[in-house]
Amino acid sequence: MHVDRTDAILEQLRQAGGRLTTARRAMIATLVSSDAHLTAEDLAAAVQGTHPDIHRSTVYRCLEALEQLGIVDHTHLGHGPAVYHLADDQHHHLVCEACGAVVELDDAIFEDLRARLQVEHRFTIRPHHFAVPGRCAACS
Repeated sequence: MHVDRTDAILEQLRQAGGRLTTARRAMIATLVSSDAHLTAEDLAAAVQGTHPDIHRSTVYRCLEALEQLGIVDHTHLGHGPAVYHLADDQHHHLVCEACGAVVELDDAIFEDLRARLQVEHRFTIRPHHFAVPGRCAACS
């Protein structure tokens, strides 16, 4: 499963005109295999664990390039650093302001709001870019 998804994303990168460098391959493989929300620092540490020759600054430049090519998205889960995930996994986040719990939501959750804002305000939202703060059931 991971291999198929990795290959599909690498093909998408090729199609978008991106270069298939060792650093980009390592970063995509790391993001495919991770179930966590990774910060740039987390991603750099993971990549350097398997490819110690890839410098931290290379990881940051690759993240920027992969985001511009539509391969990677970032999300702000509150006041901490942004977290990164592959763009083919569109989902949204609820973040508890008390305990920090993160709940992932399906992309369809914002569909009515997205359509309404487009019709009423001719505005297209990108809700995956931010998290919706609030209180989880345990902290309410």
